[in-house]
Amino acid sequence: MTVIRHSAVALAAIAVLGGATPAVAASPSPAASLPAGLYGTSDPTYDGVWRQSLALLAQRTVGVEPADAAVSWLAGQQCGDGAFAAYRATAGAPCKADTNSTAAAVQALAEIGGHDGPVTKAVTWLKSVQNKDGGWGFTAGGASDANSTSVVIGALARAGVTVPNLRKDGKSPYDALRGLALPCDGPDAGAFAYQPDKKGKLAANADATAAAVLGLLGETVAGSRQDDTQAPAGCANPDSDSDHLAAAGNGAGWLAKALAKSGHLTTALPGAKPQPDYGNTADAVVALSTAGFNSQAAKPLHWLESHAADWAAQAGPGAYAQLIFAASVAQGGDVHDFGGLDLVAKLNATGPAPAGVDGNPTAGPDGTKASGGKDDGSIGVAWTVGGGLLVGAVIGFALMLRGRRRQR
Repeated sequence: MTVIRHSAVALAAIAVLGGATPAVAASPSPAASLPAGLYGTSDPTYDGVWRQSLALLAQRTVGVEPADAAVSWLAGQQCGDGAFAAYRATAGAPCKADTNSTAAAVQALAEIGGHDGPVTKAVTWLKSVQNKDGGWGFTAGGASDANSTSVVIGALARAGVTVPNLRKDGKSPYDALRGLALPCDGPDAGAFAYQPDKKGKLAANADATAAAVLGLLGETVAGSRQDDTQAPAGCANPDSDSDHLAAAGNGAGWLAKALAKSGHLTTALPGAKPQPDYGNTADAVVALSTAGFNSQAAKPLHWLESHAADWAAQAGPGAYAQLIFAASVAQGGDVHDFGGLDLVAKLNATGPAPAGVDGNPTAGPDGTKASGGKDDGSIGVAWTVGGGLLVGAVIGFALMLRGRRRQR
């Protein structure tokens, strides 16, 4: 199945660059001088905070204590009003804040702990820029989209906010997401659109659907492993306006169908030959597993194990984080033997040596790097809003269920 990736970060970058490049391309040249605590070696202008947040969240997911320098760098990127920009070279640089970077940073810092002040300040900013439809756009005041709304939901939920009660003009974030769901009586039933087009029509988008499933389940871009849920026979209309779990199940069902034949999603960008979309496939595995569609997640997980190594090596820490999330939540996944690859060691090698490692016999006794120096590249996307964070050579990564364990 061919899909177009519409993550908010990617769209913003395309607007800046005036075009798009293939999803997988040669690693970008390293920036001349990067902070010691930053993961990856490519230009962080469009994805510095996002890739750092995913890297730290992935480390905590597998019991790695991130380096103090890495956490301090992320916390130091916060703007005076509590928001985060994609990257600021200095603390005094102008803050071009966006919801995706802010939400990703909240998810990471809340997971690490000990940063209640910065997290609270960022959450306050996110609440202040909620749109009247209940959702969020990439920038404050921008039209709501599925990806941004979902990664913000994950951040708020992780920070302890009761998301269904967060309303603007009577609309909750779940209302905004359900408004982007394709109806059950039409083509691509159950899928989610990134945004309506200029005529108000909705087009199915795999990236947006994976993000929306996690958002409706109140999860971060890392997702969480769940027991098996019997996949519904087809799309089912929610019983009520508050039934966001049914909408999540519909989205997961659409993803399962999209992945059933080849085991992977395909990206199609203007002027480029369609090719496998590794990042979206990893995000879809996280969404399916978090929704309890474990058997449907098995085929794409195995496809990633066999095909994603070169992509991750080029794309850098954000990509390794996405694969760690997928391997962590999917049944049968192993972050230390992912098609023969130790994802944790690879991620750790893209930045400062971790402060400690719990239960990790393969990445070194004290969490030291598995290779000399940082891996090249850090193209990265989600959140998700996140999260889960494709403009290949420059930023490529920029960005039924009622028995669930967690319901927000």
